[in-house]
Amino acid sequence: MNRRRFIQGIGVAALFSGAPHLFAVETKRHPTIKAPRLRPGDTVGLINPAGVTYETVDIQIARETLAALGLKTMLGAHALDRYGYLAGKDADRAADVNSMFENSDVQAIMAIRGGWGCSRILTFLDYDRIRTHPKILVGYSDITALLLAVSARAGLVTFHGPVATSTWNAFSVDYVRRILFDGEAVTMQNPGRSESTLAQTKDRVETVTGGKARGRLFGGNLSVLTGIIGSDYLPDWKDAILFVEDDGEDIYRIDRMITQLKLAGVLSKISGFVFGKCTKCGPGESYGSLTLQDVLADHVKPLGIPAWYGAMIGHIENKLTVPVGIEAEIDADQGIIRLLESAVV
Repeated sequence: MNRRRFIQGIGVAALFSGAPHLFAVETKRHPTIKAPRLRPGDTVGLINPAGVTYETVDIQIARETLAALGLKTMLGAHALDRYGYLAGKDADRAADVNSMFENSDVQAIMAIRGGWGCSRILTFLDYDRIRTHPKILVGYSDITALLLAVSARAGLVTFHGPVATSTWNAFSVDYVRRILFDGEAVTMQNPGRSESTLAQTKDRVETVTGGKARGRLFGGNLSVLTGIIGSDYLPDWKDAILFVEDDGEDIYRIDRMITQLKLAGVLSKISGFVFGKCTKCGPGESYGSLTLQDVLADHVKPLGIPAWYGAMIGHIENKLTVPVGIEAEIDADQGIIRLLESAVV
């Protein structure tokens, strides 16, 4: 049996398997709610909703990092489970998410790492429980699926920011403190020019279409986001500001995924667009390859909406914490994201 027939066979089997998520799709959207801000002495629940953690020293480093921020930690019951490349079975990883939201001793929830697997647990989550126990939920990369689903199905503002095993340098910590602890409506922008160079050579802003736009911030990892297009775990894109990032993808794959967003009607609805960092996403060895600039010129520039790329969002050390579901304004000429409200209460 060839690959195409095999996949088609799986599709036919799914249609007749009585899978509830295929026939009873929830479409209701809930009002936006915000979690209480972090305070020194609060407890952060550490979960592994995606890829496995092989080295237990990673947990120790995460605990020491959060302790340096004045926070306690609680490890999820299944955080060190293993099931192939996943951190345990789907139901168990989801159980850790649900229990952390219900646990009154936990004030925030942070993924230990990304990898792959969050999309597999979305049908196991108790969104009513999440909505009635709002807490800060933070992570990036594969955690995008969890952030967007919780935002869409529970109405909770989530945070595209560091995971516990990220590099917690001064730049990243500053935004964590100002957004999650202080509740500041921050203005986010790239670091300036190094004193050792005459012109800025790193972290430059590249404008696709100039201007300013307002809307609710939604987005995350491009590969993960497009992987759940067509599901009920995505927000209403009308007048939203879409931000994306990716890592280790050939440009033709970036082209394919942005094309998918266009064909799915996402790009025609948004009011602004920000592409963060596409780490290790070069055009390849072929002279005929498009560049990221070419792809954005083809798909995003014709929209006529403010758009830019190069934001400090992605698989990088200097990492912004971007609230998902909060009203913001972007300036595509300056490369600025300005929150118009606090993301926590």
